[in-house]
Amino acid sequence: MKRAVVVFSGGQDSTTCLIQALQQYDEVHCITFDYGQRHRAEIEIAKVLSQTLGAKAHKILDVGLLNELAISSLTRSNIPIPDHESSSQEALPNTFVPGRNILFLTLASIYAYQVQAEAVITGVCETDFSGYPDCRDEFVKALNHAMILGIGRNIRFETPLMWLNKAETWALADYYRQMECIRHDTLTCYNGIQGDGCGKCAACHLRAKGLHQYQHNKAVVIASMKQKVGMV
Repeated sequence: MKRAVVVFSGGQDSTTCLIQALQQYDEVHCITFDYGQRHRAEIEIAKVLSQTLGAKAHKILDVGLLNELAISSLTRSNIPIPDHESSSQEALPNTFVPGRNILFLTLASIYAYQVQAEAVITGVCETDFSGYPDCRDEFVKALNHAMILGIGRNIRFETPLMWLNKAETWALADYYRQMECIRHDTLTCYNGIQGDGCGKCAACHLRAKGLHQYQHNKAVVIASMKQKVGMV
């Protein structure tokens, strides 16, 4: 039986990864991390989505220690969330949570070991991202290698969205007939607003821009997406 663990926040990217994983694996487990994040509604949304989409299990893990160590606008209510224009001017925006993906992928690997999963799936992306160093392909591959050495099992990190832009991520969701779910039921917004979000933060801007590009040039975007993910 093929099993996978999806690092699941209930946002556009991780939900798209879950939707795809459910088509590719016999059994899919979701793991969501409660790190005292500012937009805590994502935890409840992740609960609902994992159940309605059909995950085998959904584990919510308390990693509140990260909140103590990682100072970010996503972990501190007194640090304002930047709008997309000011974010684009920063080398590393204050929405970066240092060490988050290091911790999440490490714990997800331990969980994968427990449930005998062969893969850990994460929605990180190097094409359309905010400059976060822990979203890079080089980082993911290096940590994957370290985890294999450290736990003695060949657990594979999969990054289905790594080379897709946001328009292509929308196309992938549409390919699996889940556009409406992604658009209305997920939470990507840094200000914690479900669906189309606040429209002002960098996450909302990137999501809306990608949707616009997809809707206005579907054939080209779909062809590009299929080529990148090996569907052609």
